[in-house]
Amino acid sequence: MAFLFPLKNQVKQYDWGSPVWIPRLLGLPNPSGEPWAELWMGVHPGGPSEAAAAGQSLPLPELIARDPRKLLGEKTTAAFGGLPFLFKLLAAEKPLSIQAHPNKDQARTGWERENLRGIPPDAPARNYRDRNHKPEILCALSPFTAMCGFRELPDIRSGLDCFAREAPPELRKVLDALSRILEEAPPGEDGAASALSRFLSELFCLSGGEKEALSRYAAASAADLCRKYPDRREEWETVAYFAALYPGDPALLSPLYLNLLHLEAQEALYLPAGVLHAYVRGFGVELMANSDNVLRGGLTAKHIDMEELLRVLRFSPFKPRISRPSAGDDYFRYPAECREFSLTLLRGTGGSRVFPGIGPGIVVVTQGEAVFSSPGEDETRRLRQGESAFIATREKPGDLRLSGTFTLYAAGVGRADQEQAGGLG
Repeated sequence: MAFLFPLKNQVKQYDWGSPVWIPRLLGLPNPSGEPWAELWMGVHPGGPSEAAAAGQSLPLPELIARDPRKLLGEKTTAAFGGLPFLFKLLAAEKPLSIQAHPNKDQARTGWERENLRGIPPDAPARNYRDRNHKPEILCALSPFTAMCGFRELPDIRSGLDCFAREAPPELRKVLDALSRILEEAPPGEDGAASALSRFLSELFCLSGGEKEALSRYAAASAADLCRKYPDRREEWETVAYFAALYPGDPALLSPLYLNLLHLEAQEALYLPAGVLHAYVRGFGVELMANSDNVLRGGLTAKHIDMEELLRVLRFSPFKPRISRPSAGDDYFRYPAECREFSLTLLRGTGGSRVFPGIGPGIVVVTQGEAVFSSPGEDETRRLRQGESAFIATREKPGDLRLSGTFTLYAAGVGRADQEQAGGLG
């Protein structure tokens, strides 16, 4: 089929991954029990997909480079020069690091600044590995827990005050000082931003002894806090969990200052630049602009540059909206204010329909079997659960049809560039 190229994708085995979720979806054994954290679908140089084309297998970047205007379309090629997104399966058995991503101006400035300093692009202490921003969307395939965006200041103070009441005197003095920073915030958005920035700076500047005392108290007090303040049970349990995983890390308090969110299957959240977040546990599809720019703020053994993180963060309360399809929707585009990508859910119940948009895109089937066909061609292509494909641009939506009983997710170029770059949907 001229438009569809099945993919073979690379698995990333990070220590926070799950040995179960990705192998189960792909129908593959994992006898070693290694953690399969991510499966990458796209052209990212750190893990490009292999595409099946004309009886041979070749890297997807190479396939596209042979005729980008034909495969990506004139407008996508002109707008981005290549496929502008990375599509993933993400399986988090343990928390990912707390992190944020820069906007385009911050990324470009940071990239140039670190180049002038002579920091190698692959150095562990490098913050900016490219010039691009990294907005992303996460859609759950299983129940999924995440922390995203600062809570409202009174909510943070309330949690801190409850946490501090039974703390040892010296630690309580530290926690009360952090709470006062928020209590004394000047009115208005600027006042809240200044208070949040100072709060986070002071928290991460605690002495080694104060951080150790915080860890010991968090681990020892969880059961008592759950009994006394049961409406915050999840926060106390998560704080204790983080203390056990990363003793001495002040970010163990993050469940008190970041929103704890729960996604059910097919629910999604979109994260713009500057939002502090972490994925705690769950299985989902993740779609992002092609970039490796990550500023970390805890729950990790990797490089943390708090000064640079504080420079890029949006210091204002922010709770991402959870978007979800209706029960009967067979087509749903998840909201994402981004030029590089869009994410669409498609469900089939046995009938035939036009595959939306004109591409380009990548699809992955998460349930059932999807059958692709093209008018005037006898050939069909079946994608079963766990299988994926790159779909080249077409002249019109009717050039590709879809049938079968399935659930699939389609990554395409974003809505903001739909007319200019021929996105899905």
